[in-house]
Amino acid sequence: MRLLLLLSAALLLAGCHATFFGAVNARQPSTGVAAHRDIVFDPANDLALDVYSPTNASHAPVVVYFYGGSWMTGKRQWFRWMGEALAAQGVIAIVADVRPWPKVRMEGFLQDGAEAVRWAHDHAAGFGGDAAHLFVMGHSSGGQIAAMLATDKQWLAAVGMKPRDLAGFIGVAGTYDFIPFDEPEFYEIFGHEPDEQALSQPINFVDGDEPPALLLQGENDTIVSPAEAVSFEGRYRSQGEPIELKLYPNVGHEQLLLAFGPLKGKAPVLADTMAFIHRYAAAAPH
Repeated sequence: MRLLLLLSAALLLAGCHATFFGAVNARQPSTGVAAHRDIVFDPANDLALDVYSPTNASHAPVVVYFYGGSWMTGKRQWFRWMGEALAAQGVIAIVADVRPWPKVRMEGFLQDGAEAVRWAHDHAAGFGGDAAHLFVMGHSSGGQIAAMLATDKQWLAAVGMKPRDLAGFIGVAGTYDFIPFDEPEFYEIFGHEPDEQALSQPINFVDGDEPPALLLQGENDTIVSPAEAVSFEGRYRSQGEPIELKLYPNVGHEQLLLAFGPLKGKAPVLADTMAFIHRYAAAAPH
């Protein structure tokens, strides 16, 4: 276990994401899971997604997953293992690409994310899913995208939906309350003026009309401070909305993500995620 942790940290820090996640993909069993890859959901921007479905799925919950990468890097193919991990638990898992910076700024990420959610809503039944049980989920910067779709109504409204159409939001070490910025590029992505920067913070849009939320956070995370999840939880609770915060001791940023795959013994993130999905899929209106 320690060797795998050291290897993962070294590869991630060295920027060898494709090599590392290729190895993770190879380790992830895919028995009982069907993969439907390279489905174009936004022809105008040449954006595609991959769908992972359990064999013989029927009325299954649906999760649209947004990967992390500081809004600058990442490919859906790197996260086949995440799609398969969720699908093996009975979920229709959709891993979607969004355009990275510098191709687009924040508005582009969120427009792309909303289009992916709309596609999932319209096509879930074709893979054995139920659009009434539709969740958004994201890690790190992908958590910000998922959280914004769940809180700032304008993005889903642009595709004829609203946050309450979602059965729930799942944040995996997501970033929800990250001003002041700690990377120079973030000013180019989110703006230099305080009023513009505020528009990138999911915490600023929680108003009592959001779907239920689950926040998964490692206490040893040095990339995204656990304080962000704590403050986001507090804002949700102040509005009387259902939210669960799971803090995992001795777990860092990458370790939390990999606990869905090769580091399953590090934290019960998959079990906690599925418990949340089952709870709120059952409660969602048909």
